[in-house]
Amino acid sequence: MEETTADGLLDLRADCSRCFGLCCVALPFTASADFAVDKAAGEPCANLREDFRCGIHTELRQKGFTGCTVYDCVGAGQKVSQVTFGGRDWRTGSRADARRMVDVFPVVRQLHELLRYLTEALALPAVRPVHADIRALLDETERFTRGTPRELGELDVPAHRQRVNVLLLRASELMRAGAGRRKERRGADLIGARLRGADLRQADLRGAYLIAADLTGADLRGADLIGADLRDADLTDADLTGAFFLTQPQLDSARGSAGTRLPASVTRPAHWTAGF
Repeated sequence: MEETTADGLLDLRADCSRCFGLCCVALPFTASADFAVDKAAGEPCANLREDFRCGIHTELRQKGFTGCTVYDCVGAGQKVSQVTFGGRDWRTGSRADARRMVDVFPVVRQLHELLRYLTEALALPAVRPVHADIRALLDETERFTRGTPRELGELDVPAHRQRVNVLLLRASELMRAGAGRRKERRGADLIGARLRGADLRQADLRGAYLIAADLTGADLRGADLIGADLRDADLTDADLTGAFFLTQPQLDSARGSAGTRLPASVTRPAHWTAGF
């Protein structure tokens, strides 16, 4: 089984020491503000060393690879490397295995993302009425991650994601219940929006586009931020206390300050104090 935390919940942290640099091989990227060059899926990054470590890890932002610094496989890398393929890496294994690893990694990454949200929901006291359903779906999702390459390739991930989403929506409703007139901004286009000091308490910001939005001093306490795009959003002195379904990569892609208040589930990005 997966390693667990002291609370008995799944530990879904990436462990690059047990991975064969799969995110540096399987995923494509396009030359942009996030990546300095183009790279096709299945093509090893030019910065990947023979030991499967990044040759510019400490200089990624300076070298134009900010996208790498905000990516998190949520533990899928070591799962595929050590469990799905039993420690066989893509360099020394067969070409067929290498292709399968490239195909399977994004599938397991999606499943681990779902595990991350389900695990968080299971720890929320307000969501207790659906904890049993969440636990059942979490166990099922975890079993899927341990399938064979063929089983993973045949898995209908969108259908499973929809089942999970139904429960996560219910969890969001329970978390934000009793908030009076709630702000429903699900999927809203708020790119570059001026939201300085905005009252967004317990708002539904699922999938909202908050790219480069000015959220200086905004009140985001208890907001649902699942899938919200916070790239370059200014969270200086904002209050995100109790915000849920907020991931570390979302936060790492934003800007903030020492005065930004955060939920316990995430840590303050080091680059916030060093400049973005």
